[in-house]
Amino acid sequence: MEKTKQASLDAEKIASAAPQALPDELFEELDSSEKDSEFVAMESKTYLQDAWSRFRKNKLALVGLVFICAMILAAIFVPIFSPYTYDGQDLTARNAGSSWQHPFGTDKFGRDILVRVMYGARISLSVGFAAAILNLIIGVTYGGICGYIGGKVDLVLMRIVDILYSVPTLLYVILIMLVFGSNIFSVLLAISISSWVGMARQVRAQVMSLKEQEFAQAAFVIGASRRHILFKHLVINCIGPIIVNTTLMVPSAIFTEAFLAFVGIGISIPMASWGTMANDARAQLMLYPMQMVWPVAAICLTMLSLHFIGDGLSVALDPRER
Repeated sequence: MEKTKQASLDAEKIASAAPQALPDELFEELDSSEKDSEFVAMESKTYLQDAWSRFRKNKLALVGLVFICAMILAAIFVPIFSPYTYDGQDLTARNAGSSWQHPFGTDKFGRDILVRVMYGARISLSVGFAAAILNLIIGVTYGGICGYIGGKVDLVLMRIVDILYSVPTLLYVILIMLVFGSNIFSVLLAISISSWVGMARQVRAQVMSLKEQEFAQAAFVIGASRRHILFKHLVINCIGPIIVNTTLMVPSAIFTEAFLAFVGIGISIPMASWGTMANDARAQLMLYPMQMVWPVAAICLTMLSLHFIGDGLSVALDPRER
């Protein structure tokens, strides 16, 4: 009985301590325009929209993108609309300096250097981007399979990579040139046959570290397929290093093509590439140095711009940087 009385007394005390109901006159309804005055919402963006927004903030990457776009447009339209051709000779205007007719001057055969530089950009950029695409497709697929499956599959496939990596690239180039001749296909095949090895190793290491993390294990538990986990969860989370490797492959392939042409085992004359132009200008470097400057400047500016683009994309496309 005493416990019951004590409980009732406690209940009365709690009821008496409760605040009394306030009259409705103390409340005033807000105007509809004021209800959302402090509402803050972020604009919804897709993954690509968010990446582009962050890429634009990198000024050097944006300048590099503008330069590459301008170079591609010039490579397409300058040889088309110019009155000169890349192999047209004018022996009366040999080694001419810059003028309205020839802004970059002419070479020892009277060929317009501007048209040859832009035509060479077609070959050099085509080889560079094609090699980068092949490097991306083969390297990511090969390295992803090795890293995700592991075991004997990884052991066998990586030994093949070691064998390819142990053979000098120049040996591939010489053998391919002997079989297929000096043309764009031979150069592209020679560059691509072993360039994906570095990408495969990098992707394998990234996938092996990511496949044991919680998000990959959760995807496996809910029944996602191996291909879905590999390409939708693992590869996308190492997109930063992949993009950087791919963009660096473009200037590397351009430089390799220019080097092969410079030493005389690349694109055959009279076709113009930046390497063949530098090789032609080498004999007259002391007398006409500008003939060497134009193709070398095109190579350097293109490679520098692609490096800037790669750095910008590595930050913009990496999900961990969001």
